[in-house]
Amino acid sequence: MPRGMALSRGGLVKLLHIIGTPREASSNTLPLAAEFIDALRVEQPDLEVSEVDLFRQDLPAVAGSNIEVKYTLMMGGPIDRAHAESWARIESLIEDFLSADAILLTSPMWNFSIPYALKYYIDCLVQPGYVFKYNEQGYPVPLVHGKRMLCITSRGGDYSVETPMHAYDFQEPYLRSIFGFIGVTDMEFVNVQPMDVTPELRAAAVAGAQARLADLSAAWLAPVQATETVS
Repeated sequence: MPRGMALSRGGLVKLLHIIGTPREASSNTLPLAAEFIDALRVEQPDLEVSEVDLFRQDLPAVAGSNIEVKYTLMMGGPIDRAHAESWARIESLIEDFLSADAILLTSPMWNFSIPYALKYYIDCLVQPGYVFKYNEQGYPVPLVHGKRMLCITSRGGDYSVETPMHAYDFQEPYLRSIFGFIGVTDMEFVNVQPMDVTPELRAAAVAGAQARLADLSAAWLAPVQATETVS
């Protein structure tokens, strides 16, 4: 049966790292993510870290039989046996997400928003009955509880609130909205910007991000209070 769940743990034990960049060693965000994870492991050496590398993983298609399952679930119907094997790949992604205490997302801004592979992953993840449901009045109810999420993003320009480019930032608002929709409201953003300008501004952006991540690492080791729900 589709289910929404959050594991109750005494603290940060399992971290899921969603890698939304194809640049690997040339990435602006991955070195910062590595530093953050290293800082966590100094205090918690047994931290379990799993990765979903979106540009290197063969994500299941939300099409064909899988889209039929999605709409069947939306109407409250069961998963047809003929579609179960295909749908299991989507369930596996969801289970990996739900089993983590915290989520680390690294992604650049592409064309004011997110890379296509990250949107593809989100479309796999956000399924009715697993991470949200509708109540009797037809309103959505989140099913994900007790998780922290940190998004490390890189931007070519400066999209801070006080800048003229802020209105073009569809990256952070979208990520806050879609993950908030399923119940992840404890979210932090470290936006490394601007990166495509002078070397001095780039260096300052990286240094500022490193300082912010150093502050966040201690907070992430605090206990996470979570509940378990089944629907």
